Amino acid sequence: MVRAMVQQAVQGSSAAYAKEMERLSAKESLLLAFKDAGGFEALVTGKTTDMQCIDVNESIVSLERLNPTPRPTTSPYLDGRWNFEWFGSGSPGLFAARFVFERFPPALASLSKLGVVIKDGYVNAEANVKFFNSIESKVILSTKLSVEGPLRMKEEYIEGILKSPKINEETIPAQLRGTFGQAASTLQQLPDPIRDAVETGFKVPLGGTFYRLFMISYLDDEILITRDTTGVPEVLTRLDPAPSPVIEPVVSCLPKDLVADRKVALLENL
Repeated sequence: MVRAMVQQAVQGSSAAYAKEMERLSAKESLLLAFKDAGGFEALVTGKTTDMQCIDVNESIVSLERLNPTPRPTTSPYLDGRWNFEWFGSGSPGLFAARFVFERFPPALASLSKLGVVIKDGYVNAEANVKFFNSIESKVILSTKLSVEGPLRMKEEYIEGILKSPKINEETIPAQLRGTFGQAASTLQQLPDPIRDAVETGFKVPLGGTFYRLFMISYLDDEILITRDTTGVPEVLTRLDPAPSPVIEPVVSCLPKDLVADRKVALLENL
């Protein structure tokens, strides 16, 4: 009986090790697929080929089936700073990013970063836009998350914030410096409440009018994969150190009477 138990333990540990190696290999394959597809800029500018998209989606599916987190909606790994690596064809994030790239030439405007900060059930989605390679602005969309199940969550939109642009005067084109100087002078002449509002940014309250449902199909300390109601995937990678994993208490499989007898015996031997 003891030999059988040892054999089962060895086989179980070997199977767990093999599965973990398979998961790490799948993660590496997904990151390589992103790189081969040209990265974030190639994705939002529509330069990824159909074959590259298929390779990425195949890698996403391969990693999802090895999800190590059974309840990702309540996992401590969910909180943190995340950077978007991949959008599906119908993703709102991809639509917004492509809008910037398609409406403005690269010399006029560019989207340098798109990410989210998740903390205590709230999300701040941040998009960094640069104009003329001199003016940096940030658009923030604040939302609230609620748990709908082990995998499913509801996201309600709270407000949108357009942060006031930051200007690097040294890099402003010569033909535009006069215009920017006049604008800065006009801003300083505004009443304090208005000037403070302009400097802190403009807020658009949304009041929970809009919401969306999505599921978390994969989560670990480095990668987050979500899918919306149409099945479109979004893949994010962590930017900050992951929180320490929660160690679940060990539950004994022995009968309660036997556990009690062993506790008494231990106390008697003290």
